[in-house]
Amino acid sequence: MKNDKVLSLLGLATKAGKVLSGEFSTEKAVKTGKAAIVIVSEQASENTKKKFSNMCLYYQVPIYFYGNKEELGAAMGKEFRASLAVTDDNFAKAITKQIETSRQ
Repeated sequence: MKNDKVLSLLGLATKAGKVLSGEFSTEKAVKTGKAAIVIVSEQASENTKKKFSNMCLYYQVPIYFYGNKEELGAAMGKEFRASLAVTDDNFAKAITKQIETSRQ
C-alpha cells in the first residue's frame, strides 16, 4: 500500500465522520448536495465509473479516480471501498490539492 497523503487525509476525514462510503451512501451524498468531492477506485468497474462520472457531472461535484479498493478501504479502516464521498469542504480541498500535486 502506498503511504500517501491522500489516503492519510481520507483516514483523518473518516475519523472526523466526514466520509460516506459505499455505492449507495456515495450516491445519496451526491444527490443531496452533501458531497464536496467523490473518489472512485481506479479498480471500480467501468459501469460504476461511468455512473458516478455522469452523476457528478450533473450535480457538479468534482470526481477523482484514485487508488485501488484495498487502499481506499484500508485508509478508512474498512474492507474494500470502490467509492466514497468526502462531505467536508476543508478535507475535500486538501485531498484535491494532494491528488492534483501527485499527478504532476
